[in-house]
Amino acid sequence: MKNKPDLQTQIVQAEIGADPAFRSVVPPLYTTSTYLWPSVEEKGPYDYGRTNNPNRDGLARALAALEGGAAATITSSGMSAIDLCLNLIKADDLIIAPHDCYGGTHRLLTHRAEQGRIRVLFIDQSDPDALHEALDEKPAMVLIETPSNPLMRLVDVAKIAKLSKAFGAIVVADNTFLSPVRQQPLALGCDIVVHSTTKYLNGHSDVVGGAVIAKTGEQGEILEWWANCSGVTGSPFDSWQTLRGLRTLSARMDIQESNAQAIAKFLQKHKAVTKVYYPGLRSDPGHKLMKAQQSGPGAMLSFEVQDTATASKILNSIEIFQLAASLGGVESLICQPSTMTHRGMAEEARLKAGITDRLLRLSVGMEAEADLINALKNSFA
Repeated sequence: MKNKPDLQTQIVQAEIGADPAFRSVVPPLYTTSTYLWPSVEEKGPYDYGRTNNPNRDGLARALAALEGGAAATITSSGMSAIDLCLNLIKADDLIIAPHDCYGGTHRLLTHRAEQGRIRVLFIDQSDPDALHEALDEKPAMVLIETPSNPLMRLVDVAKIAKLSKAFGAIVVADNTFLSPVRQQPLALGCDIVVHSTTKYLNGHSDVVGGAVIAKTGEQGEILEWWANCSGVTGSPFDSWQTLRGLRTLSARMDIQESNAQAIAKFLQKHKAVTKVYYPGLRSDPGHKLMKAQQSGPGAMLSFEVQDTATASKILNSIEIFQLAASLGGVESLICQPSTMTHRGMAEEARLKAGITDRLLRLSVGMEAEADLINALKNSFA
């Protein structure tokens, strides 16, 4: 029996040499919208671009294999991936979500609830009492986001998955911040993994896309059906580009994570910084849990400064770090979540989650470590 290749080998080799037409080493781009039928009685493997596409299927196979799932659905964005999962539950079913989740997710669930499509309960999932009280409401779905965006809080994925499934809930984990090279939620007991492929999976800030990976083929088929029905499937070019970016994921994450660890240690010692949120620090409340369920802390971190004036000064003066709201690319980015990534949340919800104007978030890139630290030093000076 052959040994299963290392994850890094799987990433690099995904869809390599799989072209059935001309045996090209890398998969070609198929932009066609429609395909010939062999006969009126027989449909070929592809018929219409919204329904299926070779590039989208290739990326789906790669991501399903990396996350250890049975099937993957490629969507037009990370938010359409989250929204697609709602088709697995019925109208008026309850969803439990993190109170400190990504602002776009919070906004989507809040407004779907206002439409009467779902019911949603935002809780601190690290609070055992709050979690048990919420589970007593018999939710149909539990959404986990760890590390949380933007406060990098960790929750025990295996524990929450086990408790939730005991109540019959579908457990969905957003793995965008870590990717399968640092965390694999399906192996920890989750049913579904979602990604904004815009971020680390593509890694070059030139694609918008999403993915939903299902642990079972049955759930995968339901998700595929709804993606086709609602028209949220990803484009061929974005899928092709994402697969191309995916091949360097392991190398990118190693360098970016190393830079993030150095920056976190620098910030921890700086007198203008009041708190650093990064599970890679021994002092972080999630450090022990990080060692148990992740293979590394990742390359995202946040920190708080003394006042909003200092935050504004840093944002307006810093070099190398680009002031932008996304993350996961090879370049370093900085943002103020309260006014950028989480501005769609009500102020009360933001403050309850701990997202203040003094909080800054870094997506650490692949630049030289010394240059990144010097840029931060100069912005403080």
